[in-house]
Amino acid sequence: MLKALVFDVDGTLADTESAHREAFNQAFAELGLDWHWDEALYTELLHISGGKERMLHYWRMQNPDVRELGSMALQDTLDRLHALKTAAYKAAVNSGAIQLRPGVLALMAQAQTQGLQLAIATTTSPVNIAALLRRDLGPQWRTHFTAIGDASTAPLKKPHPQVYLHILAALQLQPSQCLAFEDSFNGLQASLGAGLETVITPTHFTTTHDFTGALRVLPDLGHADLDRLRNWHADHLNQKIP
Repeated sequence: MLKALVFDVDGTLADTESAHREAFNQAFAELGLDWHWDEALYTELLHISGGKERMLHYWRMQNPDVRELGSMALQDTLDRLHALKTAAYKAAVNSGAIQLRPGVLALMAQAQTQGLQLAIATTTSPVNIAALLRRDLGPQWRTHFTAIGDASTAPLKKPHPQVYLHILAALQLQPSQCLAFEDSFNGLQASLGAGLETVITPTHFTTTHDFTGALRVLPDLGHADLDRLRNWHADHLNQKIP
């Protein structure tokens, strides 16, 4: 019954959040802001999905009594910060600072060998996805995936299920035919909201999140080959049948 594996990107395919945090701080410094996100603060900010949304949330935290009168000016600043941050993150990826997590490539290879489709469901930018996957999958990385949902195709960020609904439509599959992979509470809520069973591989940024409803919580994908995933998925679906 399992016909597709659907992967989140940040935290799931690779433990990217430290590099993202450093890229945000570099962007703040380049634009002359006195903002600095340490690890504890960034861990809290990860509850807000989306880079621009995260920065806007932080701006509101710092300026709770200030009305956003210059909304266009604020948006321009956020856009500039995000562009600087994306460039810094891409440079970090290209330098080899980020590697795919254990088991990711092996599971993808298994799935393709056995005829399963691969898809991506993330709310990060297309540039970030390409920077990460081009390094490990090569310049034709896009051909490994039947469908990709990202910030450009699903503007409603997780925990909204929009990106997963987009992927299901693109794959022309039912939720019961897919298995999702996430690392965070927001990601889990998004996949569950679209009806997908979900395997969680948390990072140290998300290990304290509530993963109620997940099919399994694993240290990484090196702890599950495709046969195990098929069995877990089938067993859980059979338990739902009255």
